[in-house]
Amino acid sequence: MRKIASVAAVFAIVLLVGCGNSTNNNANVTPTATTTPGNTNNTTDAVTSASVVDNEEAFKKAISADGTWIAATLKDLTFTEDLVLDGQFTNKDEPARKIALYTQDAEHNITNSYKLTAPKITIKSKNARIQGGTFIGDVYVEAEGFSLVNATVEGNVYFADAKYQSTFDTSDQGKVTGVTEVKK
Repeated sequence: MRKIASVAAVFAIVLLVGCGNSTNNNANVTPTATTTPGNTNNTTDAVTSASVVDNEEAFKKAISADGTWIAATLKDLTFTEDLVLDGQFTNKDEPARKIALYTQDAEHNITNSYKLTAPKITIKSKNARIQGGTFIGDVYVEAEGFSLVNATVEGNVYFADAKYQSTFDTSDQGKVTGVTEVKK
């Protein structure tokens, strides 16, 4: 029964990514040394998708600069070290990065929400968001456009600069239990 639930959760996330990215299946990510035919600038347009994970090592790789634009977990994850969401990715021709702490059904209803626990996470990706679950720890923001979508930070959110704080968005059911301030 547990295996069926896991397969269903993976299917739901794949469906989410497929439906949510219908206008741009080719997202530009960090260029590689490989070229594609007709590409004169010696970089490759890479194709990216969700990285659906159920362990800490896979999650760390998914949020790295070499990861994917969406890092989705299938269970609660706990880290004793600090995390960094890094790299510039695009979705629908806009910079974007998402940590998905939930699974959903075919109608996009959240079926499970998860907790991500770490002493801190540093957000270095533009237009990054934490969605659908709870981050337990402090968030340090070093990029514009960070948001919480139907998500909670049980801790503080610190911004490296006032310009990052001015683009912070919690209007879609986002919540921070601690302080939200600039801290250099």
